[in-house]
Amino acid sequence: MESASTPNALDFQAPEESRAEVMVRRILRVPDMLPKPAQSGAAERLFSFAMILSGLRCTLSYVIVPFLLPALGLGAVAGVGPAIGIPIGVAALYFDVKGIRRFWIARHRWRWQMTVIYLAVISLVLYLVTLDLIQIL
Repeated sequence: MESASTPNALDFQAPEESRAEVMVRRILRVPDMLPKPAQSGAAERLFSFAMILSGLRCTLSYVIVPFLLPALGLGAVAGVGPAIGIPIGVAALYFDVKGIRRFWIARHRWRWQMTVIYLAVISLVLYLVTLDLIQIL
C-alpha cells in the first residue's frame, strides 16, 4: 500500500514558468511535461560540438581560404571558399538549434544565457553563409 508521501509518476507537475519561457519552449517544440529533467551533460557536450563546428567555419573563412589556399597555389580556384563554407555553416546552424533545444529540454539552469550565446553564433554563421551564397550567385 502506498503512503500519501510516495511520489507517483502521474503527480508530476512542471515547474512554474514565465510567459517568456513558455513561448521559447513552444518555438523550440519542447514538450511541456517531461517525466524528469534530462541530463545537463548531454546539453553541454552538444554545445561544445556546435561551437567547434562554428569555430571551424570561421577558421576556414578567415584563415584557410584567404591565406593558406593561395600559399599552396590553390587560391585561383573560384568558389572553393563557399563550397566548403556553406555545408559546414549549415551543419553548424543545425547543431546550434539542436543545442539550444537540448538546454531547454534539460531545463538547464543556464538555458537563457546559453540561448543568447547560441543566437549570437547563429547570427554570425548566417551572415557568413549569406556572404558565401552571394559570392556563388
